[in-house]
Amino acid sequence: MDRRRFGMRPGLDVMRAVLKELGDPQNSLRFVHVAGTNGKGATCAIIDEVLRAAGYRVGRYTSPHLVTVNERFFLNGEAASDEALEPVVVRVMDVVERLERERGIETTFFEALTAVAFAFYAEAGVDVVVLETGLGGRYDATNVVATTLVSVITRIGLDHCDWLGTTHAMIAEEKAGIVKEGRPVVCGAMPVAARDVVARAASLNGCPFISADDHVSLVRMDPLTLTTATRKLPPVRFALQGAYQVENAMTSLAAIDALVRYAGLDIPDHAVVKGLSRVTWPGRCQRVDADGVTIYLDGAHNPDGAVALRDSLRHMGLGTHGPVGMVAGFCGDKDVLAHLRIMSAIATHGWATPIRNARSLDPESVAERMHLSGFTAAHACRNLPEALARAVAWAQSCGGSLVVCGSLFLVGEALVELGAFPWNVREPDANELTVR
Repeated sequence: MDRRRFGMRPGLDVMRAVLKELGDPQNSLRFVHVAGTNGKGATCAIIDEVLRAAGYRVGRYTSPHLVTVNERFFLNGEAASDEALEPVVVRVMDVVERLERERGIETTFFEALTAVAFAFYAEAGVDVVVLETGLGGRYDATNVVATTLVSVITRIGLDHCDWLGTTHAMIAEEKAGIVKEGRPVVCGAMPVAARDVVARAASLNGCPFISADDHVSLVRMDPLTLTTATRKLPPVRFALQGAYQVENAMTSLAAIDALVRYAGLDIPDHAVVKGLSRVTWPGRCQRVDADGVTIYLDGAHNPDGAVALRDSLRHMGLGTHGPVGMVAGFCGDKDVLAHLRIMSAIATHGWATPIRNARSLDPESVAERMHLSGFTAAHACRNLPEALARAVAWAQSCGGSLVVCGSLFLVGEALVELGAFPWNVREPDANELTVR
């Protein structure tokens, strides 16, 4: 699927033109639509698990993929097979190529995949689609949907500022573009300026506004114990690690309660407990033990993500019994120096590697930024296998532990290298943003 890979353009006319030719499959579906800077993927995964535990047939469309494109298209808890996707992809690409040929309409990679998702889930006859935005919200390809059950906005941070704006309020304005008239809006924890924007968007559209912080009470973090006005959940061994995932669980629970109250779904407490206890979302504060070394892998790639990761690692006691090293690679458009300065509070040694991405920052530049950020030592490596091998050898020699972060692309590659990716994979696909 050789499409223009990246970018946001004003208007949804192209997406609507493609979907019209496909019979507007999105109109036969019901959506939980999720936008935000950090946490939206994990929130989608939690809501998916809870809904399936309640007996619903669920589709889940997320991005980017870590290893193979199939990960974007989950159906009833499993990534769609090549055999299931192929006829839908062929049908969508026939439309895309004809529109380009006859009307000069260019369709991006993400737009084409989103059209595939709508057609795939419509044919599968799912009860609910948990739908993650790609970039932004207002002009995101997913925002052609009109049959939203609940809109969810997770934590807002400063990322993709060239596209979305340079302040929390400006970015929240774009994310809140997914709000639909009269449909409930769930707002996760976020800066006050961003929360005010989301609340105003809900008010202007006549939407019930649910703040997760107000709706859900955190009784205890471990084991996770949450309550709401209508639920008193028993303690649960939450399957996702990292203190920031508790925030995502609270946002998800607020969304689940909104589905019950405003959409009439039946989601009992036991389904919530089951969903929280079995959810899988790889590459987010995921622990792997390799050759006697503890390694945490996390896709944190912006400063807010780095703060959440650093705080979670501290909460888990990383660095208490030995030094911490970091294997990192970044896309060149990220605030790498700010990210590394945050992580230097817990990591002392670094190994820089390129990532599977055309916008990869070269490892020499990453290593230089590691030095500037206060790392005791930093090494540029030719590739990830070399970086992992050198980092693991260092950790073995000093009783240290490791963190792999800076890019979801890097984390996906590392999970495969370490034999820790949770789903069956073939050779990694080119990811979004990787090639033309």
